[in-house]
Amino acid sequence: MKILITGANGFVGKALSLVLEAEGHQIKQAVRRGIDLCGSVGVGELNLMTDWSAAAAGCEIVIHLAARVHVMREQSANPLSEFRKVNVDGTLSLASQAARFGVRRFVFVSTIGVNGDRTDCTPFTEADGALPHNFYALSKYEAELGLATLGQGAGMEIVIIRPPMVYGPGAKGNFATLVHWAKTGIPLPLGAVKNQRSMIALENLVNFIALCADPVASPKAANQLFLVSDGKPVSTTELLRKVALAHGRKPWLFPIRPGFLRFCAGLVGKGAAADRLLGSLVIDDSKARELLGWRPPVSMDEQLRRIARESAF
Repeated sequence: MKILITGANGFVGKALSLVLEAEGHQIKQAVRRGIDLCGSVGVGELNLMTDWSAAAAGCEIVIHLAARVHVMREQSANPLSEFRKVNVDGTLSLASQAARFGVRRFVFVSTIGVNGDRTDCTPFTEADGALPHNFYALSKYEAELGLATLGQGAGMEIVIIRPPMVYGPGAKGNFATLVHWAKTGIPLPLGAVKNQRSMIALENLVNFIALCADPVASPKAANQLFLVSDGKPVSTTELLRKVALAHGRKPWLFPIRPGFLRFCAGLVGKGAAADRLLGSLVIDDSKARELLGWRPPVSMDEQLRRIARESAF
């Protein structure tokens, strides 16, 4: 098949391109500027006016990864408007043009943040109502709604995937910070955290996206929403131990009550960071497993060992 991948030079896009090419698909890689990947097409900024003709023409499948993600030092006076320009207007413009070019299936990678930023006793499922917890998640949800309407009118199959935190070689953000802590042996007061968080290994997410991008292999994925994860959630304490052991280190964790940690974090303006470290977010991904017969190809321990091997060079 001929497949267009947007955001092809990103963390997920690079890995996905390699897998799909190895499977024998013809890949067109859309990037924002220039031609910096073999076979890539520069499309400029993502917004309502982006011209996708050079990238989408002749493609059967579109996998849309490109997005405006979390901005640590936001400069815009209207951040929600900026998120909407890229994540809503840009997405729907791409989908509309893709439909005109005869694209059969459009795979949209959204975020579990559409469901919310925490769970208590009940895991998130596809049937839950949306509760976007920030502008990024809200813009992704609005794009989901627009895609569903557009797909019905244009006869193009829409598949929406909401992953949790993705970890793998080259991962940045919160996971990179955890790896740094575990590798350096910094003493951490996180030895008594009993939260539960679902995550997904890069290899597992790429495998699931590739499955959903193949209408022959996954006919039942058409016009469906999926939550995906590695399966078994882990606590922050357990994750830090696993990361340290994968790097051949002994974890140095001492127990401090999570309630006290939250209090201290709030005093220094780090309440949101504490929530991510100490709170729970659990996904029920049984729909993906039962409807599509999908199973994650790698375990967390296997992915962590690969991260350790690649970071050693």
